[in-house]
Amino acid sequence: MSQPPHITLLDASELKVRFNDNEVLKSASLTIRDGDHLGMVGRNGCGKSTFLKILAGIAQADDGKVTLRSGLGIGYLPQGLDASDGVSVLDTIRDGAAHSFNLLDEYESLPADSNRQTELEQQIAAADAWNIETRIETAMMHLNTPAADRLMGTLSGGEKRRVALCRSIVSNPDLLILDEPTNHLDTDSIEWMAQYLKKFRGAFLVATHDRYFLDEICNHIVELQAGRFHTHKGNYSDYLESNLARMENEQAIELKRKRFLHRELDWIRRGPKARTTKAKFRVDKFHSIKNTQSPDRELSMDLIIPPPGQLANRVVDLINVSLELGGRKLIEQFDFKFEAGMRIGICGRNGLGKTSLLRIVLGQLAPTGGSQKTGVLTQFNYVDQERVQLDPEKTLLQEVAEGADTISFGNGKLAIRAYLQRFGFDPKRINMKIKSLSGGEKSRLLLARILKHGGNFLIMDEPTNDLDLPTLRLLEEALLAFSGCVLVVSHDRYFLNRVCTGIIAFEGDGLVAYNEGDYEYYREKLAERKMRLAKPPVASQANAGSSRAPEAKPRKMTWKEKAELEGMEAAILKDEEAVARLESLFADPEFHSKHGVKTIELTNELETAKKHVAALYARWEELEAIRAANEKA
Repeated sequence: MSQPPHITLLDASELKVRFNDNEVLKSASLTIRDGDHLGMVGRNGCGKSTFLKILAGIAQADDGKVTLRSGLGIGYLPQGLDASDGVSVLDTIRDGAAHSFNLLDEYESLPADSNRQTELEQQIAAADAWNIETRIETAMMHLNTPAADRLMGTLSGGEKRRVALCRSIVSNPDLLILDEPTNHLDTDSIEWMAQYLKKFRGAFLVATHDRYFLDEICNHIVELQAGRFHTHKGNYSDYLESNLARMENEQAIELKRKRFLHRELDWIRRGPKARTTKAKFRVDKFHSIKNTQSPDRELSMDLIIPPPGQLANRVVDLINVSLELGGRKLIEQFDFKFEAGMRIGICGRNGLGKTSLLRIVLGQLAPTGGSQKTGVLTQFNYVDQERVQLDPEKTLLQEVAEGADTISFGNGKLAIRAYLQRFGFDPKRINMKIKSLSGGEKSRLLLARILKHGGNFLIMDEPTNDLDLPTLRLLEEALLAFSGCVLVVSHDRYFLNRVCTGIIAFEGDGLVAYNEGDYEYYREKLAERKMRLAKPPVASQANAGSSRAPEAKPRKMTWKEKAELEGMEAAILKDEEAVARLESLFADPEFHSKHGVKTIELTNELETAKKHVAALYARWEELEAIRAANEKA
């Protein structure tokens, strides 16, 4: 299905969409070519999801045109999955690859002398349909989907989201359109998804707020601003640089325009008596430049958290806490003492007990072992976007005000309207109904509603889901300035690195580990622990004699070695996935009928892949030893 480079897969031209008085798309145009790895960014409510729905054929624009390459296969991940409650997880995922299964069913039902056999074999090979079952199993494992026989009606919103993502990628389409694919994924699943997209042979357009994800996967960033697209070459970091340059250029042009208008206005007001042709030209030019549209300005935001009250010496103490639920050991003998000024991040795979730990801290769930003690001055504020719901028929003002005109803010009061404006809501839209908001705007409104209650111990469960990048940056700044205690569950690596002073990590089998520092520092320490466990014990040299020469000073790592070490985990993951793929081929009961002629070739390929993985691990250990020696020195 992959095409030669630069083949146009999809062309969206001059799309216009208006919702009541809000024109979200104003002549928006975008061309997607084979090999394009596009990340889409933009403020909540700017029209990103609407644009993606139009490309996927789910919605129509008021004006404009979308042209698709003939036979283009599209995989689409919406923000909400519309699946029947009575259908199993596996059947829902398999439905995403219905085309591949239809080809296989037709092939198996063909008579032995059918003329269509060769054509079907070509179509099956082009769709990689021979390996569809392996792709489904691999995706389900790495995306941590619920059990295959679970019914969709029994799943949580996050579980449905993972099923929907799995469903969208298993068909191996020419073009992937993904709306917030990292929401409700743990860090391991996000990293696997990044590796999958980097190796994806088609094109993709991804709308996401995950900045590390955008940095890893994209070769272009498209920004939707004021209804139009601005394209930036490179990843997210490159986008930040080019966007800054574009904004500075626009500001310089606007400043030049204003200076011209001031000069010409002064000339016109002097009222020269002789209106010559040249004078008329100056007046016409003045009005022409005056009517030139100035650069669009985003609504300013300054996300605020009410100042916290004082905390006592004891905030919350967890004393030898253990927890078992449903026969599973989630936490085993975990001790921790929360203190004022701490900003603790919680990470780990889904289902290991992160939310349960939050409930223990809150006093909502009793541990099966150990105890929790709360300080006398501790006031919790729990941001849980799953359980707290918005009323779609209420206005923004009604939902947040809850009958009041102001909120308590430190020793004073703050008007609700001013509070909402600080969260980026235009005063003109404060009286509109919530059902008209985008998913991201609803998340921001929910954040505003919960945070207004104050508290000095802020507990947040996945607060970054559906927030746009400007709001994320402001939330990070607000948490950095918060003088109380913060405990946050998040899979956003950038967010954890920016905000956290320590990481509580769920590592499985009841092991809960704490590390001071940000998420990247925790990952470094985790790698070191794994290396120590993997190393055989070194023979003691205590009796080797005192005549041994002093140890040489360790050499410094070269820049190339540092870069190699940083990319080592990704390289190992890539090669281990290659080994897993080959092993799954041999495990297939129909291996000999499908791949019998390639048995020797595939066996050699598997052995080579295994040797390469072993060599990478050895090199990783060598580089880690050099780095550790440097740190010790």
